[in-house]
Amino acid sequence: MNFRTTKKALDSEGADGMKGQENRIRLLDVLRGFAIIGTLGTNIWLFAQPGNIMTVFSNANWWESLESFLQAFLSVFVNGKFLSLLTIMFGIGLELKYRKAAREGLPWIRLYLWTMFLLFLDGLLHFIFVFEYDILMSYAITGMIVAFIIRYREEMMKKTMIVSAIIHLTGVMLLSIAWFFLIKEASFLNEMARMSQETSNLYSNQSYWQQVQFRIRDFWGLRVEAILIIFMNITLYILGIRLFRAGAFSNNENGQRLRKKLMIYGLGIGIPLNLLTLVPGGYFDIASRYVFAPILALGYIGLFAWVLKIKIAPWLINRFESIGKTALSCYILQNIVASIIFYGWGAGVAPVSSAYTVIVYWILITIVMMITAELFMKYLGTGPLEYLWRKLSYSPFKK
Repeated sequence: MNFRTTKKALDSEGADGMKGQENRIRLLDVLRGFAIIGTLGTNIWLFAQPGNIMTVFSNANWWESLESFLQAFLSVFVNGKFLSLLTIMFGIGLELKYRKAAREGLPWIRLYLWTMFLLFLDGLLHFIFVFEYDILMSYAITGMIVAFIIRYREEMMKKTMIVSAIIHLTGVMLLSIAWFFLIKEASFLNEMARMSQETSNLYSNQSYWQQVQFRIRDFWGLRVEAILIIFMNITLYILGIRLFRAGAFSNNENGQRLRKKLMIYGLGIGIPLNLLTLVPGGYFDIASRYVFAPILALGYIGLFAWVLKIKIAPWLINRFESIGKTALSCYILQNIVASIIFYGWGAGVAPVSSAYTVIVYWILITIVMMITAELFMKYLGTGPLEYLWRKLSYSPFKK
């Protein structure tokens, strides 16, 4: 299918979807802002206890205290869910960019590969100088792959999504089996404890440049998750594209019906599945983050569509929207602020063992993002990184 044919097809199949564009786009911005705040809800534990990757899965003995229950409860509804939601949003963003390139007659592959190269560079700098669990590099690689897939016919895209999902599920199953045996090995747990202690000491007591050197030196070891989730990313990118093309973000009857289904089935199936992470023994730790989380993320899409429809907490929704419009800038900002608060070269608050304290910092950094996003929108009309990214993305291709 050539690009002109694709343009006609998109214009035809998306005609209804373009009606009421303002509200639909507003939903996307709100969801994006919600995902950025939720991403911080996972990462904040990594800042609070640097080096302790197990803090993301720390649901053991959740019944012993109110504090343990609260941390486990948040894990059920936060851990991995916003990573999945943000990935779906990136897929929808790719579709919107594809349509814009078609309308304006821009060279799609060259344009998007260049755009993803800029995103990869942004992620690389973010990884080296700010935060080793950066997700932007993984999204950039995924975008480069899906840039070619999006030109397939609908049936081929569906088959590609299914194959990618099967590969991902197979990998998760094998990893879960290995994890089940590893967490029972004393030598493995001792080695993890040793590495965790070394990393904690690095971020709590050593200089900023020593931390930068650590991230460069251990680049591939710190990028394991970003590589392992590539097939999940491809699946969710294509899912986002197909949801958009199906009219899930349109303001017509079809769109409302699809969003209602997302809420009912996403929450109805996603919540019980993610509650399995509370089962002692860690049997569902991996599956909860990388398989069950996307289902609940779809439920969040339907839920926020419903919240917008009945106009609950409009002030808070407006703040989510502002963060969503400046998502890239706010994502970098939240990690910079968290680094200053928790790491030794800043305020040196880490390590923090109290879940209450960690949650308070999550709320405070979210408030900082809300205020900053409002200032960005008031004085720039967008985030500074968004402005720079768009300028650099399109400038080589302007006639």
